[in-house]
Amino acid sequence: MTTQTLDMAKAEAFAGQMLGTLTGALTALMVSVGHRTGLFDKLATMGPATSEEIATSTGLNERYIREWLGNMTTARIVEHDVSNGTYWLPAEHAASLTRAAGPGNLATMAEFISLFGNVEDQIVDCFKNGGGVPYSSFPKFQQLMAQESAQVFDATLLDVTLPLVSGLQERLTSGIDAADVGCGKGHAINLMAKAFPKSDFTGFDFSDEGVAAGKAEAKTMGNTNATFEQKDVAQLDGSKQFDFITAFDAIHDQAKPRDVLAGIYASLKPGGVFLMADIAGHSTHGGNMENPMAPMMYAVSTFHCMTVSLALDGEGLGTMWGEQKAVELLNEAGFTDVSIERVEGDIMNAYYVCRK
Repeated sequence: MTTQTLDMAKAEAFAGQMLGTLTGALTALMVSVGHRTGLFDKLATMGPATSEEIATSTGLNERYIREWLGNMTTARIVEHDVSNGTYWLPAEHAASLTRAAGPGNLATMAEFISLFGNVEDQIVDCFKNGGGVPYSSFPKFQQLMAQESAQVFDATLLDVTLPLVSGLQERLTSGIDAADVGCGKGHAINLMAKAFPKSDFTGFDFSDEGVAAGKAEAKTMGNTNATFEQKDVAQLDGSKQFDFITAFDAIHDQAKPRDVLAGIYASLKPGGVFLMADIAGHSTHGGNMENPMAPMMYAVSTFHCMTVSLALDGEGLGTMWGEQKAVELLNEAGFTDVSIERVEGDIMNAYYVCRK
């Protein structure tokens, strides 16, 4: 038996790192509270104010606001003037924390912390016994994803993302058949349907709630060219043909991603295009060492994306399946003409333009 000599400087540095991790995790919960209560949005429009003034302006409980401000100030998120007891949110911080920031609003991600915490016991059991946690254990997930993706869609879909495919906007303007696979609540479909009234759009999703939400939004927006169908997208078989198909952060969640991609390929007309947005990253741990999003994405995968696939005896690709694996599966499905693009304002995704 040998005695290991500790590098005390390294040990102390790591202890500090762990303290920062725990502090950040709990602060993220407080960021979620600030987002959900609208406190960040209100503070961004107010000048320096006391906790009582903030409570009066928001209609929220002053004692809870005061304790929340304690976390926000010591975490260096909200600034504080000790002499007169006022607090304010700098504009530079509001750019990452308010609804007005659009896709720059990182506070929306904080809501996932409590959602995933609710299934920790089930995840621990999966570590011991295998299997997965079913989608039904995440009642708020689709709502949160719809909120997250809507920020990106509203800011970039029509003006930035679709132009990645040369000539697509002209074809959509003239009128083609398009579909979105794993459409969630259908916001992308409805944005495109509104912008291109001569084209027909179909959204496929297994969720009753998502399909109902898509239909309701289509009615509100007056989109008679948008339809939604509840469907297991692994059952796409080419019986209906499309000129253009999209999938936004949906493929890596699938139990049978190879079947889904093969079905998409079969459902495209000759010369058709599949546009797939999925998490940007490398397919190996080593390849993600310099990716600042990687730790968060591996955690999201463990607590949702991988486990919901495994719950269905699926492949369990996980959130960080990576660009190399994605291209491999796209090639296997039949797509040999694949290019990978980036969209300014979307730090999370790579965009795969796949031509048949």
